[in-house]
Amino acid sequence: MALFTPQEALDYHSEVRPGKIEVVPVKPYSTQKHLTMAYSPGVAESCLAIAKDPDLTYKYTGRGNLVAVVSNGTAVLGLGNIGAHAGKPVMEGKGLLFKIFADVDVYDINLDVTDPDKLCEIVKALEPTFGGINLEDIKSPECFYIEDKLKKEMGIPVFHDDQHGTAIISAAGLLNALEITGKKIEDLRMVVSGAGAAAISCTRLYVALGMKLENIAMFDSRGHMHLGRTDLNEQKREFATKKAYGSLAEAMVGADVFLGLSKAGVVSKDMVKGMAKDPIIFACANPVPEISYTDAKEARPDAIMATGRSDYPNQINNVLGFPFIFRGALDVMATNINEEMKMAAAKALADLAKQPVPDYVLEAYGVDKLEFGIDYIIPKPVDLRLIEFESAAVAQAAMDTGVARKPIADMDAYKASLRERITKSRERLDAFVKSYPQIF
Repeated sequence: MALFTPQEALDYHSEVRPGKIEVVPVKPYSTQKHLTMAYSPGVAESCLAIAKDPDLTYKYTGRGNLVAVVSNGTAVLGLGNIGAHAGKPVMEGKGLLFKIFADVDVYDINLDVTDPDKLCEIVKALEPTFGGINLEDIKSPECFYIEDKLKKEMGIPVFHDDQHGTAIISAAGLLNALEITGKKIEDLRMVVSGAGAAAISCTRLYVALGMKLENIAMFDSRGHMHLGRTDLNEQKREFATKKAYGSLAEAMVGADVFLGLSKAGVVSKDMVKGMAKDPIIFACANPVPEISYTDAKEARPDAIMATGRSDYPNQINNVLGFPFIFRGALDVMATNINEEMKMAAAKALADLAKQPVPDYVLEAYGVDKLEFGIDYIIPKPVDLRLIEFESAAVAQAAMDTGVARKPIADMDAYKASLRERITKSRERLDAFVKSYPQIF
């Protein structure tokens, strides 16, 4: 049953004040003195200081808490290549999520550019404004080239969430599924339906965790990716195997893991029945997964099942990742978000799922209990402890790997500051929203 009508959704985006985010001042402005310090002539003091040391932008401007959500609209959600104009509501929504979950400010940058090098040129020129770049909804394979090029040429974190977000969240789920089933990652055989940015990034992270390439069968729209094919790009060829499967159904026989990032309905009950004992099924196509939660569990009650949907257990939701990853990276002035930081985020999420669940989370989902097990392997997005667990883990990994320019001396104090920060931020936002006329 739909939670809203199409008209309600349009009203939400248009009424009272168009869009979902706005810029508000954070300094007093009621007197002449305030205004002369905010702008001319007082602003010159900070300008002159920054001219001597550009890193002082992190002290005298909002750069250290500001992320650009950049898209050209070529691969928007499940909508495809709808362009930069039509993709803007999504990017604004991303800004809202950054703010409410991790108190990170966002400008959404929607570029009417399809040439990868031109897009890179524009984004690189934005570096003095931002503390980090979140690439979003850019089609594959260009997204790989764009992220790689910008990471090499920029001195701030560049993170393509469509790739790495799903990888980090699903990796957390996989780690916990392995603990529950007693399986070892190096022994797993996995079938992947889909070979786009998210599927490739997920598989890369699983390999980094210990999964063997020869045990992975990845399928694109033309079938199994094997070394006999001559139509594979560089990223797809990375996962091509010597063994060739004639169909997805054939590959699924005896598989331990199914990862779906493709389209609805490509997996049947019979295919699930043929999987190994205690199968792990991550069917992430949205809004309709490769196989429904109900069908998968009917076919195999022993399955650990996750989807991208919020109305079933174990939602693989990117909002569990990007706000908190950037929070940690920004707080240590990281120069990039590396593999160790992504791994730390996944492990922190896995650890949080094993902790007792607060009552407010249970109330939000209308349940009496949530306990670590086959129906709870991934934390819920409303869990306010996410910022403490994940952002701190990311910050620590940045320091451990030498990419932090502003190390944290007292990690316990930092965790306490994160708890206080998100509590105060939510209070401010709640008061602000309540001051508006209500739409519904």
